[in-house]
Amino acid sequence: MKRLRIGIVGFGFIGPHHLDAIRRLGFAEVTGIATISADDARQRAAQYHIPTAYATWQELVADPTIEVVDIATPTVLHCPIAVAAARAGKHVIVDKPMALTSAEARQMLAAARRAGVVHAVTFSIRYNVMLQQARALIARGDLGDMRLASGHYWQEWLLRDTDFNWRLEPEQGGALGMVSDAGAHWYDLVQHLTGRRIVRVLADLARFISVRQRPCGNGQTADYQVRVPDLGLILCEFDNGARGLFSTGAISAGHKNDLTIEVCGSQASVRWQQERPDELWVGHRDQPNQTWVKDPPLLDPTVRPLAALPGGHYEAWSDAFRNLMRNILTFIAEGRDPRESNGSTFATFSTGLNVACIVDAIAASAKTGGRWTKVRP
Repeated sequence: MKRLRIGIVGFGFIGPHHLDAIRRLGFAEVTGIATISADDARQRAAQYHIPTAYATWQELVADPTIEVVDIATPTVLHCPIAVAAARAGKHVIVDKPMALTSAEARQMLAAARRAGVVHAVTFSIRYNVMLQQARALIARGDLGDMRLASGHYWQEWLLRDTDFNWRLEPEQGGALGMVSDAGAHWYDLVQHLTGRRIVRVLADLARFISVRQRPCGNGQTADYQVRVPDLGLILCEFDNGARGLFSTGAISAGHKNDLTIEVCGSQASVRWQQERPDELWVGHRDQPNQTWVKDPPLLDPTVRPLAALPGGHYEAWSDAFRNLMRNILTFIAEGRDPRESNGSTFATFSTGLNVACIVDAIAASAKTGGRWTKVRP
């Protein structure tokens, strides 16, 4: 495979993790970054031994030596950078959620298709080893007919009114806050695991902290009127008539990064928890329940390549991110046609648009006071 040259735009929390995942692959290198300023980019480039620091993201996109643009900025910048990168003939990777709105997501998908470039969204949680094992069990029929999917994504980092982050600003992170940001992972994951589409939703959104203390420099804060929900409760219906129940928010004390998903079928159930990533619970009626612990020889043959370590050696969030980046960048390095990607090897902009449409339906349902609302295809 050819050695890929990648530029990362944005280097806050998630950018260094993109860098780490790419460097672990061996056949791709990050040759440049652009961040919030030229000075910051220079400092980060020196700190992480990245050859080039760009003054602006426009300079990075225009560099003819960059083959892949990896966007790790706040959501507000995803669309303009992705569209510009596609027009420049660059392959594009975008952190989730893909866009502020479904209209932006459509614009990004159209630009990527016109340019004929590979396009991907970093729904990395998919590629935890035991989640892929759950997907294999569902695909081969071990659970029987799907009836119910349930779960939550609970965190605690917005528990107090002194907690603040750009995701609370609709202009930066979207109108639904955690319901669209963290929730995007679950909406993608439940469809990826089951092979079913969410077709209707019923949503109740709540805000418990209406005024937060926003940092304004020099250790000072100012009152900030919150316009996004703190909590989302969502019912959903799948294209086979199965039902789903999901909740999300960052106001649950003690829940550090608690994404949980369970699928119940006519024969068995399966549950995975992000805070216990190497375990998979399988529930039965006529035999003892099981807790599988990752051990490569016992995995489905399609899943074994994702396990980089032997049993007893835990693999988790950063390893799932590496698995995703390997899938995306191998696809690019092999020169494969973007039209060949069906969304299972990695999430494409089509996947991101689907999730954006689900978020649209959630917002519309909440505005009606909680009525069932169809997801626009």
